[in-house]
Amino acid sequence: MKAAIISAGIGERLALGGVDTPKPLLRVGGSPLIARIINAAAKLEMSSVACIVNDVQPAVAKFLQSTAWPIPLELKIKTTPSSMESLFCLEPFLRQESFLLFTVDAVFAFSALQEFLSQAAILNRGAGVLALTDYIDDEKPLWVRLDEQGKITAIGEAARGSRYVTAGFYYFTPDIFSLMDTARNQRLNALRQFLGLLASSGHGLYGLPGPKAVDVDYPEDIQKAEEFLREINDI
Repeated sequence: MKAAIISAGIGERLALGGVDTPKPLLRVGGSPLIARIINAAAKLEMSSVACIVNDVQPAVAKFLQSTAWPIPLELKIKTTPSSMESLFCLEPFLRQESFLLFTVDAVFAFSALQEFLSQAAILNRGAGVLALTDYIDDEKPLWVRLDEQGKITAIGEAARGSRYVTAGFYYFTPDIFSLMDTARNQRLNALRQFLGLLASSGHGLYGLPGPKAVDVDYPEDIQKAEEFLREINDI
């Protein structure tokens, strides 16, 4: 199994808050966000990590290329118009096998990731499984509603006010890429919209509730993430 990281955004909300460091290089718990994920993938014994970064913040690509990682790294350098297109740019690396997808700003307990992966692999249903949390501290969380079998019945605004939101990592089969043309024809422009398409298609998506996870979108989120890692003794 492979891992993949979407990390091509500019981090505008952090920049507007006075943070000059590119989001993937923000240090949380002593390590850059992107390094935490790569090292977690290595600990899970993933075969490789496919990562996309933008071409307007060259420090990120330089960091990735100059660091000796414990796992093979496949790097795509491109600024994309959306998180969905970032995922699609990684398709050549991911078309052969199931993979674990991360957004670079997700901070979580490694034990939660281990448990999610073990359960998601056993489920082996639909096009994929989303990690969920009932910790909601985001101005625009991605809401998810489940049925009794764990299948996602609504996602996004249609699920607003439900118990769960996405936690920033996902298990997918390569089947999801069969809907790339459909997504583009519908002019979808965000990963969350593509997930909605997957959930409403014949492929189907499932959700697995898990522990707290923190998204780093604003300057104040850096401290929240630090406090969270201290709570779980992961500093």
